[in-house]
Amino acid sequence: MENPFPPFDPDGDDQETPPTEDTTVRLRDIPLRAIFPNLLTLLAICSGLTSIRFAIEGRIELAVAAIILAGILDGIDGRVARFLKSTSRFGAEMDSLADFVNFGVAPAMLLYFTLLHEARSIGWIAALIYASCACLRLARFNVMLDNPHAPEWLTRFFTGVPAPAGAVVALLPVYLLLIGVEETEGYAWLATGFTLISSFFMVSNVPTFSGKNITAKIRRDIVLPVMIIAVFLAALLFSYPWIMLTVIALFYLASIPFSMRNWGRYNAKYSAKT
Repeated sequence: MENPFPPFDPDGDDQETPPTEDTTVRLRDIPLRAIFPNLLTLLAICSGLTSIRFAIEGRIELAVAAIILAGILDGIDGRVARFLKSTSRFGAEMDSLADFVNFGVAPAMLLYFTLLHEARSIGWIAALIYASCACLRLARFNVMLDNPHAPEWLTRFFTGVPAPAGAVVALLPVYLLLIGVEETEGYAWLATGFTLISSFFMVSNVPTFSGKNITAKIRRDIVLPVMIIAVFLAALLFSYPWIMLTVIALFYLASIPFSMRNWGRYNAKYSAKT
């Protein structure tokens, strides 16, 4: 009986080639390390979708936690793929789709079921705009990756707020609600406006810092203090999650003027050379 499932081809190299016995055998022999990063991405998608379920059920804390878990999995799947030398076109495409679900759809639904529904149709429109802007942001990011003429210094910055950071920032009204801010119709309208502002930042040309190219080395004598500080911050996040997430979101917003200033300096130097 013929196998009902197509052979797994992570890079699509044989998409145009008719399958033969040799190619079938070659494509079937996939090492486990090539699949593991994709499993992490699938788990991230499941976490994002579960966040929507928790939002519908009114379990706001679990809904936010599910999005944070999806963000953690999203942050490590690519690094795991590079470490295992198992990067592929299949994984890159699935990662982009996962980002749209986890940082576009899930936050929009969480915001709507928690706060934006109080603003009625305007709140739903804000949720739609946020999810649409996340989709546009990811599509633009994928296109910009294919630009071979971009100067090297541009890798230090993102164009606009990336989708994961956009989700963390957009959920700021939810963090404040969990801290103890009273849920009123006026607060719902403020949350609606903030959602629209967050959407604008994702599709804007505002340069923001990229953490993917941090190559700074740490002196040996301060390695242990840095590790202790990291443990301390993690302990604060677990002990006071909503306060810490509020601080993180505000800190990120406060960093945008500095990223714009640094981008301007790099651009001025580059323009002077060219």
